[in-house]
Amino acid sequence: MVVGNEKGVVGYGLGKAKEVTDAITKGIDDAKKNLIKVAIVKGTVPHEQYGKYSGSLVFLKPAAHGTGVIAGGAMRAVLESVGVTDVLAKSKGSSNPHNVVKATMDALIKMRDAATVAQQRGISMEKVFNG
Repeated sequence: MVVGNEKGVVGYGLGKAKEVTDAITKGIDDAKKNLIKVAIVKGTVPHEQYGKYSGSLVFLKPAAHGTGVIAGGAMRAVLESVGVTDVLAKSKGSSNPHNVVKATMDALIKMRDAATVAQQRGISMEKVFNG
């Protein structure tokens, strides 16, 4: 189960029960406990990034406005929940949806925007872009 506010916050969780509605409820509750903040720049990811979990490897690449979310099932759910509107994505290795979701989350966690980089390095935004 993937939950997000489409403004840069997303989480995932797994719920198991005999009834489908109970499993969905448990999954949503678990997902709400694992929320993360993701850097989004103009509706896309800030830079190229690989994510890995177990046998799944995913690749996310920024795209121009109007491209849309070019991604497979499990990756698409995560990227749409976080609020990404334009991205190119490729899943390699295992296609297990649980692992693909976790690999996508790994890639999103590693994303940093220019303001974060400038703050971490203690330099100005101009110096980040111009060296």
